[in-house]
Amino acid sequence: MNPAAHAFIRGLHNLRPWHRGCVATIGSFDGVHLGHQAILRQLIAVAQQHQLPAVVIVFEPQPHEFFSGDKAPARLMRLREKVQALLAAGVARVLCVQFNDALRNLTAEAFIETVLLDGLAIKHLVVGDDFRFGCDRRGDFALLQKVGSERGFGVTDTCTLEINGERVSSTRIRQLLEVGDFAHAETLLGKPYSISGRIAYGQQLGRKLGVPTANVHLRRYRSPLHGVFTVTVKFADGSVHQGVANVGVRPTVTGDKKPLLEVHLFNFSRKVYGAMIDVIFHAKLRDEKKFNSLDELQAQLQMDIAQGQDFFRGNWLS
Repeated sequence: MNPAAHAFIRGLHNLRPWHRGCVATIGSFDGVHLGHQAILRQLIAVAQQHQLPAVVIVFEPQPHEFFSGDKAPARLMRLREKVQALLAAGVARVLCVQFNDALRNLTAEAFIETVLLDGLAIKHLVVGDDFRFGCDRRGDFALLQKVGSERGFGVTDTCTLEINGERVSSTRIRQLLEVGDFAHAETLLGKPYSISGRIAYGQQLGRKLGVPTANVHLRRYRSPLHGVFTVTVKFADGSVHQGVANVGVRPTVTGDKKPLLEVHLFNFSRKVYGAMIDVIFHAKLRDEKKFNSLDELQAQLQMDIAQGQDFFRGNWLS
């Protein structure tokens, strides 16, 4: 294996000797928004100064998900999307550490020893001065600086990014998506909000209703989006298609608890099961709701399609 290659390392047990010696940062990086991208640039700059790989440490599940379960805030992106975005931003490696009882029970000093020193042999850490860790909650910026001076690694505070006086954060972007303000969310993300995934074989109900859909299982605790939206879909071959999408639990049909992304593409008839797609969201048409019959649902779907087509013609008014 080329030790300089970009890599995703899942679990401390998969660390190898060539992973030792790096400049690292720690965080959730949910959304990899413009604030995160500023931190990554800072990380990469320090790594270049040290002539060492830049490494991002993330946890799975995210700590607040571990403690809150299905009450945790919605994710902006799944782990696969996050890793792809982090590597695309220029970091050398992403280390995903399982957040479990063993990890949560580590003291702050034990976390530094186990993850940062024994695991990665870090030479420098870029981390927010509000970062807290360890079962005893003793882990903070001051402790990292103290241990760093004793054990030979430096610690730098991360920068905070503001746009038009507003701090860029995953929480703020989540709020904007929940109210359908995609333009504002795009400003903070640095790109349109999208969901990527593989098209799965479904129940074929949409086809029976005359509205065939491409289904993507979201497999997350909660989705930041709920309802019907106008979307464009990018395929791996570079082709782009317009359509409408539903994100939700399909209360008329199943009432599943796990959210599903269903996309209907206009004037599209190809079979695309198994294909990876990137679904880009533009505007919200309506909330998801339960209909009294499949006929009512079918009629509403046709209205959604007509509205979606009007949107892309430039005739749609919010």
